[in-house]
Amino acid sequence: MIAFSPNTLRHAVDAAAFSRDETINVRRIHAMIPGGPTALVPLPALAARLGVQAVVVKDESARFGLKAFKGLGGVYAMFRMLCEALGLDPEATTLDELRRRPHCDKIRGMHFATTTDGNHGKGVSWAAGVFGCRAHVFMPRGSVEVRAQAIRDAGSAEVTVTDMAYDDCVAWTREKAEQEGWLLIQDTSWSGYERVPRWIMQGYTTLFFEAVDQMRAMGLGRPTHLLLQAGVGAMAGAVAGAALADGDQPPVIATVEAREVACFYESFLAGDGRPHRAAGSGETIMAGLNCAVPCTLAWDLLSGCAAGGFACSDGVTERGMRLLAAAGVVSGESGAVTAGLLDGLSADAALRDALGLDENAVVLLISTEGDTDPENYQRILILECVSKVEDVQF
Repeated sequence: MIAFSPNTLRHAVDAAAFSRDETINVRRIHAMIPGGPTALVPLPALAARLGVQAVVVKDESARFGLKAFKGLGGVYAMFRMLCEALGLDPEATTLDELRRRPHCDKIRGMHFATTTDGNHGKGVSWAAGVFGCRAHVFMPRGSVEVRAQAIRDAGSAEVTVTDMAYDDCVAWTREKAEQEGWLLIQDTSWSGYERVPRWIMQGYTTLFFEAVDQMRAMGLGRPTHLLLQAGVGAMAGAVAGAALADGDQPPVIATVEAREVACFYESFLAGDGRPHRAAGSGETIMAGLNCAVPCTLAWDLLSGCAAGGFACSDGVTERGMRLLAAAGVVSGESGAVTAGLLDGLSADAALRDALGLDENAVVLLISTEGDTDPENYQRILILECVSKVEDVQF
């Protein structure tokens, strides 16, 4: 099931904070970490079905060994927070300096706290390991143990699975951090808490600028269309902001969410200019998108520039996982939904026309995670194989 809500709220957007020039320091920090750019993979069969010039997917499954892109934001925001606490110039300080005395002695006693559905917490845990500090990661009810253990294994974090829904857990973690004197490093914003989420979002721009440079090397130019997963919307807002600030012709942008927790889709549907809490059940295999309240920074950007929002059933992302697996891309439940959606649009001429998906379109997708739940990933791929066998007539 795919539902689309056009956005009637569009207006001028200030995206300067996410421009290539304003995020030079972000890429300077990321370049100090081994790994280099992640792969950009063409999907020619999908492009042919859609009748577009090209479809490419940015494969974030190999980013920093974390199976997800979130480390980009976590490590940059933590770097900025540490520089601020130590009175250092973030434009000149290096990661090696923070690892040496006297700075490392002070950093060792610092504690960071966050709420996560999985990948952000993994990025924070890993970043804490990079800098040698402590992290406390709280997860909402229903979080599977494999995701919690992956956070522990990623770096330096104490992980607690709570009995709260995601957004309630965010509020609780905020209070807990204030009580304990911990530094809150949350990837969603609210009134009075915007600087750290903005740093996190700026960290995410690296994947967009990498993709644009890779597309140019392929002879594709800049993307004309972006389909962006939106949990709280931080990644979607960051990439949209970077795209708006990079070049004269902005791409067509749409958010993509799980049907049962689609806060951007429902906010566009309301059409009153305000972000709304999702009214769905919250039951979805797309754990990384299971967030009911938009990040205010992301909403300010996306409400101004997005053509609209999609709400997709779990079957859509399962289709995307199989499609990407056939192209050699291991993509998890939250990473593959845009590919599944795009495949579904191949059968919907009206929506393709509304979005301008024609022979000149160049579509950029972001596979935001690999198989972060390996058992479920294999189950979904195996079920497809089983269904094909069962369809064979003897």
